[in-house]
Amino acid sequence: MKHPIQKPDSLILDMDGTLWDNVNTYVLAWNAALKELGHSVQVTRESLMGLMGKEARQLLNALIPNVPAEKQNLLFDEVITQYQQLIPTMQPYIYPGVIEGLKQLHTKYKLLLLSNCEEGGLVNLMNHTNTTHLFLDYMEHGQNNMPKSHNLKLLKERHNLISPVYIGDTEGDSHESHLAGVPFVFVTYGFGTTEKYHLKFDTFTELTDYYMSL
Repeated sequence: MKHPIQKPDSLILDMDGTLWDNVNTYVLAWNAALKELGHSVQVTRESLMGLMGKEARQLLNALIPNVPAEKQNLLFDEVITQYQQLIPTMQPYIYPGVIEGLKQLHTKYKLLLLSNCEEGGLVNLMNHTNTTHLFLDYMEHGQNNMPKSHNLKLLKERHNLISPVYIGDTEGDSHESHLAGVPFVFVTYGFGTTEKYHLKFDTFTELTDYYMSL
């Protein structure tokens, strides 16, 4: 814990590395798309994990640099197509305590989702986990191609949130929260590391217990 923050009225949550690990599915989708479009590069779980949480263009620039934006866009569209085909059979790892924790937190806080995923990515998570009814709203990078700081402010203004916090797992999440003027809560079990946070938790259950006790 860095320093205390006021009791929040809302919890805005990241997806990948915070609620679930679906990287194995993403690897299949990316490799199928890369092969389909004739790219020689392939990704591994390790290489993709290092890019989790980044905006689409940053991810594409890392995987296929020096390729025109038009070709990058075609690849990303194909990745989404391949991912959609995998949804019925995907088996993401939902972090322990997440589903029960969300149900508890929903009784006390406004819950919202914010991710740098493609449009529809958060809908896929909510559908897979049967948690749609627990969330007030969500924002995806693919909806407007804007950074998390912008979309954090958008959610805050849209719902008149007075004291939201953003819960995530990477340095990027911390940075964007700071830019938005929203306290950052770090979960250490995810994909990244950071020393810049207001609170940190090692499990989702610990996070739930803390906020339910306020």
